This record gives sequence, structure tokens and C-alpha cells, in this order.
Amino acid sequence: MMMRENINYVTGTIYSYSFLCMRKVWLSYHNLSFEGESELVKIGKFIDENTYANQKHNFMIDNKVNIDFLKNNVVHEIKKSDKEKQMAINQIKYYLFILKQYGFDDIKGELNIPSKRYKEEVILEEGDDEKILERLDTINKIIKGENIPEIINKSVCNQCAYYEFCYI
Repeated sequence: MMMRENINYVTGTIYSYSFLCMRKVWLSYHNLSFEGESELVKIGKFIDENTYANQKHNFMIDNKVNIDFLKNNVVHEIKKSDKEKQMAINQIKYYLFILKQYGFDDIKGELNIPSKRYKEEVILEEGDDEKILERLDTINKIIKGENIPEIINKSVCNQCAYYEFCYI
């Protein structure tokens, strides 16, 4: 099992953000959050809390990993849409990586998008551990930096909770 002493494990959300916008990573890590005011975030939380109602939701591990729900050795991540599907898959792989550090080897993930009745199995593949460690190195450099990363200026910015902070 690979471990690096200097790695600061970040939340699954911040890890996920790193595949979209390093500015959002820096702002979130430094507790500059506008997520609570975002309608899209509120909708996502509602979907998370009200789908799969018979499952116990939100398992928190080390204040880093917040698993939507766990059933039969499957980590479930619930998303409202498939817009940033690869981000969600990377987030699940990160959760599996963290759980592996605790000795959970026989565990898989599943991406659930209830509005589309979509499910996708997610597993840690060969090489994923090293990719995750490299991503954590990059994230740690960003969050330790004194300067906020530049605006990415992409279409996803229009729907971002940080839009007003970045552009207005």
C-alpha cells in the first residue's frame, strides 16, 4: 500500500473540485464558501437526502470522506446530473483509496444519478493509487500557495457558486 508522509488528505469535495477548477479548491480549502447560497447545491443536497431513503446516509471518515451511503461493501455517490460524471467517478475512487488505507480492500463504488436512473460501477484500477497521490501533491501545492489561482473562464463558471466572487 502506497503512503506518502507529506500528503495532507483533503475532503472528497475538494478532491473532486480539483478536476474542475483549482481556484475553487483554494477558496474551499480556505473556508471561503458560497455553496450554502447556491440553488444548485441546495437541489443536490435535497436529492442526496431524499433518494434511497431506506439507506443510512452520510458516513464521515476522519472529517475527510463523506460517503453518501454504503451498502454491501459498495460506496454510493449520488449526483443530481451527469454533467461532471468523470469528476464524480474520481471522487468515488478517492473514497475507495482512503478506505483502502484503513484496510478495506474488498470494496467497490457506484455512481448513482437518480434523475436518469443511472448507475455505474467504480473500482480502483491499477495505477489509480499513484494518480491519486500525484493529484494530492498538486492540491497540496495549490492550497499552501499564498495566491488564489487564476479564473478558468469556462462555461461551467456560469453555474458555479463562486461565480459572483470571481466575476463581479
